Amino acid sequence: MAKIMSELLRDSIERRGSDIHITVNRPVQIRVDGEIFDLDDEVLTSENVDSLADEILDERTKNIFIEEGEADFAYSFGDIARLRCNVYRESGRTAIALRVLPYAVPSTSFCNTPEVVIDAVHARQGLVLVTGPTGHGKSTTLAALINDLNNTEKKHIITLEDPVEYLHQQKMCTIHQREIGIDSKSFSTGLRAALRQDPDVILVGEMRDIETISIAITAAETGHLVLATLHTNSASMTIDRIIDAFPAEQQDQIRIQLSNVLNCVVCQCLVPTVEGRRTAAYEVLVPTTAVRNLIRENKTFQINSMIQMGHRFGMQTLDDHLYELCKKKTITYETAMAFANDAKALENKMNGL
Repeated sequence: MAKIMSELLRDSIERRGSDIHITVNRPVQIRVDGEIFDLDDEVLTSENVDSLADEILDERTKNIFIEEGEADFAYSFGDIARLRCNVYRESGRTAIALRVLPYAVPSTSFCNTPEVVIDAVHARQGLVLVTGPTGHGKSTTLAALINDLNNTEKKHIITLEDPVEYLHQQKMCTIHQREIGIDSKSFSTGLRAALRQDPDVILVGEMRDIETISIAITAAETGHLVLATLHTNSASMTIDRIIDAFPAEQQDQIRIQLSNVLNCVVCQCLVPTVEGRRTAAYEVLVPTTAVRNLIRENKTFQINSMIQMGHRFGMQTLDDHLYELCKKKTITYETAMAFANDAKALENKMNGL
């Protein structure tokens, strides 16, 4: 193969690639603003792909790859880029998926993060949930929120990530970034240990299991600010996902705990703009007294209506934001309809434009 990994990365970054896919018997492919393109015409052989994998696998990750058939890790490639890497087996051959991470930590203004979400992160304690599909900017939003704290407050922040993506510089905050599999065995063990490390803020890369969810809620109850992610597409679904993770006999207690500690839920997705880029569309739930009562009383099906009526509190549905983006001509009507949670209702609203 003519190109080594550094050249491949430079070419991908020049074309604004966010992800790189390396597969045997295909050219290198990159994702640009949500769509996948061939980087060039050169078809990769098995030897090509193995050689590229060897450039980024160290002894530890190579052993994981050999034993488990996949390895997930972060890798800094000089001054070119930091990568979130997944090397895996596909039909008995090596394949690689790379996410390109900027060295510069994004700002909340760059992410267009709603002000009410920023305010929620400056609270003394509670639970802030950032949710959405895979690859739609949750890690970037969390990094921007941590960066905002780092620029404005003196706090001790512990992050638990798999793998560590954005690298934060020590500014006003003291930040310890722990990688699952290297610095801690799991999210749950790392989170339990974090409670004994004098944190003000704990970031949990993903709440994957009941134990992690339970400890995160307890941490938020006991005076810590906890930021975490889930793979859900709406605020009401997020609440249901957390509660449904527990056995039926525990759910009433979890509803009470969650209603008390919740600071904010932000659900996001990246949508293509008319300029050929992508921008974030947000749904935001702010736990007013009425919302907390709905959670306690197991009436989460009414949360969407509460969001629609809660504009004065900073709440908005995803469809509300899509409508505003379309109204400003940031996105097309077709894009808004494609990403809408309730396409029929949004279509009726669009008719008034």
